[in-house]
Amino acid sequence: MALITPVLTKSAIEITSKLAFNIWNQHYIPIIGQAQVKYMLEKFQSPQAISEQINRGTEYFLIYHNHKPVGYMALVPEPSEKKLMLSKIYVDTDFRGLHLGVKLLNFAKTIAQNKKYNTLWLTVNKNNQNAISWYQKNGFSIKDSLVIDIGNGFVMDDYLMEAAIN
Repeated sequence: MALITPVLTKSAIEITSKLAFNIWNQHYIPIIGQAQVKYMLEKFQSPQAISEQINRGTEYFLIYHNHKPVGYMALVPEPSEKKLMLSKIYVDTDFRGLHLGVKLLNFAKTIAQNKKYNTLWLTVNKNNQNAISWYQKNGFSIKDSLVIDIGNGFVMDDYLMEAAIN
C-alpha cells in the first residue's frame, strides 16, 4: 500500500534528503558522473536546500510503501502561467516496478487539476533514456532542448517535456 504525504517537518526534510542521496547515487553516476552528483546533491537536495525551496513555495511529498519512505517528488506552482513544474520525482531502485512513480505523477496531475492549471512540465537529462521513455508513456512530449549552467563547471543538458492537464 502506498501513501503520499507532504514534507513539512525537519524530520521529513531529513528523510527526503537521505532518499535523494541514495537514489541519485544509484541512478545518476553513470549518466553525469560522481562529481556532478555530489555537487547537485549538496546544492539542490541537502536538508538546507530543501528547506529553502519549501520556503520559496516548492511543495515536497514523500511516498511510502508498507510504511517505508521509498521516493519523493517536488512541485513548483506557476500560477500566472497556469503550469505546474514537476521539479523532482524519484523512487528508490529497489521499489521500482510497483507503479509508485505513476502514483506520484497522478498525484501531481490531481494537484494541477485542482489549481486549474493547463500544463505539467519538467526537465530530464538527455541521456536518461529510461526516464524519457517513461514520461512519454505517461503523456509527456519533448518541447525543447536546454543546456543550463548550474555552477562549478557543471551543466544540466536536458529536454523540457510537457503534458497537458485535462
